[in-house]
Amino acid sequence: MKLEAIAKTLGCQLDGDPNVEITGVAGIEEAKPGELTFLSNRKYRPLLSSTRASAIIVGKDAGAIRIDALRSANPHLDFARAIELFHAAPKYAPGIHPTAIVAKSSKIGADAHIGPYCFVDEETEIGSKAVLHSFVTIYRDTKIGDDFFAHSHVCVREGSRIGNRVLLQNGVVIGSDGYGFAHQSDGKWYKIRQSGTTVIEDDVEIQAHSAVDRATIGETRIGRGTKIDNLVQVGHASKVGEDTMLCGQVGLAGTTRVGNRCILAGQVGVAGHLSIGDGTTLTAQTGVPNDVPAGVVYSGYPAMDSLVWRKSVAMFSRLPELQKELRELQKAVSRLAPRQETS
Repeated sequence: MKLEAIAKTLGCQLDGDPNVEITGVAGIEEAKPGELTFLSNRKYRPLLSSTRASAIIVGKDAGAIRIDALRSANPHLDFARAIELFHAAPKYAPGIHPTAIVAKSSKIGADAHIGPYCFVDEETEIGSKAVLHSFVTIYRDTKIGDDFFAHSHVCVREGSRIGNRVLLQNGVVIGSDGYGFAHQSDGKWYKIRQSGTTVIEDDVEIQAHSAVDRATIGETRIGRGTKIDNLVQVGHASKVGEDTMLCGQVGLAGTTRVGNRCILAGQVGVAGHLSIGDGTTLTAQTGVPNDVPAGVVYSGYPAMDSLVWRKSVAMFSRLPELQKELRELQKAVSRLAPRQETS
């Protein structure tokens, strides 16, 4: 594909030879002649002198580049779009595999693909162009929108509601029982029936082996456009806003409220019955025992302003040294202090 054609498709400014032939895409370190790469993080700018790529997507203010370039307002996004030019998504033919079990009372939309060993229970509705890859289980009374894609070993439990263009990676469980038990006088635990549901809105992607629990009563809800990474736990009756990112191993205890456009980095843990405001970022391994206001960047445990946390961490490493200095100072002061006269 000619570089000029790629520039037009992506809406980038071409800075170089329009007739360069591009055969694929690759990272800046691995790229070979004929491939297109990108630069969005200044940390990797020194690699411009050694990359073997034939062309690169860079920011509009990137300055002079020694190879042909496509100048973009958002190099990372445009590189993501460029990948699609060379790696088309797999196509799945409409139809139901002979080994799949689909209940007669279920409703399957036009052009849907139900793969090997899938199970679709009674009173289920699945929209048009849905793909159930293989070994996917859809419990009864579930409603799923158009362009749904479930990779192998996905399970959607009873009564769940899923919107359009939702993508579930391998092993995701939607609507599993919330972690609800009442303590009895004899010390045993009484299981609380999880009578609520789980709602996944449009354009949500949930990656491998994550679980979104159903509510005890009411609903657990994941807002439109939110992206959930691998091994994430969303507790019962939690509500996550729109366009939020929950990164790997995040854990939300029950009845957590997370706002719109938040980022919870890896291994963030949130205690139950808390609210996190819109636009908040929680850095990796932050522990949240209290509500968090909107628009802040918090770190550490207990969660606090990220700048304060970084200063505190810098101080922690010096505590033994500071303790030694304090003791020496106390001794010096003691020597200088006048002795009390004795009678």
